[in-house]
Amino acid sequence: MLKKIKAAELRPGMHLHELCGAWMAHPFWRARFTLTDPEDIRRILDCGIAEVWIDTAKGLDVPGAIREAVDPSVTETLMAAGAAQHTEPSTRASMSEELRRAATLCAKARNAMFSMFQEARMGKAVSTENAGELVEEISLSVMRNPGALISLARLKRADDYTYMHCVAVCALMVSLARRLGLDARDVREAGMAGLLHDLGKARMPGEVLNKPGRLSDDEFRIIQRHPVEGHRMLGECQQASDIVLDVCLHHHEKVDGSGYPDGLGADAISLFAKMGAVCDVYDAITSNRPYKAGWCPAESVRKMTEWSRGHFDARVFQAFIKCVGIYPIGSLVKLDSGRLGVVIEQTDKSLLVPRVKAFFSTRSQTYIVPEVVDLSRPGANEKILGHEDPAKWGIKDLDALWAG
Repeated sequence: MLKKIKAAELRPGMHLHELCGAWMAHPFWRARFTLTDPEDIRRILDCGIAEVWIDTAKGLDVPGAIREAVDPSVTETLMAAGAAQHTEPSTRASMSEELRRAATLCAKARNAMFSMFQEARMGKAVSTENAGELVEEISLSVMRNPGALISLARLKRADDYTYMHCVAVCALMVSLARRLGLDARDVREAGMAGLLHDLGKARMPGEVLNKPGRLSDDEFRIIQRHPVEGHRMLGECQQASDIVLDVCLHHHEKVDGSGYPDGLGADAISLFAKMGAVCDVYDAITSNRPYKAGWCPAESVRKMTEWSRGHFDARVFQAFIKCVGIYPIGSLVKLDSGRLGVVIEQTDKSLLVPRVKAFFSTRSQTYIVPEVVDLSRPGANEKILGHEDPAKWGIKDLDALWAG
């Protein structure tokens, strides 16, 4: 039975059904679980949450108190409402709604990572305490709408690349971990690993890290040291888990054994490091760098598919494609109607039928009134012929059409 109690009455052993308060105040990854750690109760109280719903059929009741139980019919209604709020991201927040939240979160995350890297550059001990809070906020955004933060974090200035790359990989790792069906703890660990995987770059020479051109062999050997350096720093802080340490050290390993720093083969690379390798490469090649412009997301997926046999684990890569889509958000595509459109959101039906904002006629070679086309809708009479190069059509500021 469900009961509403004061948050101050919470005790370990109670099954938390729902927090009474704004979704953004939710401090956990899971919507419903049995409380086992007193620290979780402290976090609920620290968030200012005054009341909660508990399920006495799944956990302890309030000791020595008799409260009116919720009528079964009301329970069903409440649980349905809870499902509507806490089920898959597409039912929780629209793309436009989550993009607004994600923009604020990106700014906060950028500042947090900048501070962490600055402290690391100055030789100070790394603290992951604030990183944990940031990972939880990123996870909540991914749960509400996975495409928003993942796509927005891809849009980064060259001088912000290192910091926002960590944020983007964190969001990708969370989404991929959920797609692979990992439990809540491992999803959190995957996110933390993504956020901290490149910390070693804080100790790399700036003139090499931000060189506006191809690295020499000597310079590349310097950059290849960043996983080992990051692993050392995280080990010294004694706050990082084995998973985080492993991804930091091995996210550049390849399944054919040609990666670095240890040249591990497929069987020797952990699942989390394999995940890190895919997420790291995707964000790297889709982002603008000091020495090159990022590739179109759809072209990046095509390139990664070509590399996948020797570079990525097949199961992990297939799950990753299901996360971002064959035509990820921000891809320019050509419809069989002759219109060009930018992908604005994935749909649940198929990887081939996203929502597209059509805005350009290839027949008249002119911009047209934008129209959102849901290719997954029953009766939709258009389909994607393939992705296009914006430069071919003289299209600039493509990202403004979906990101605003």
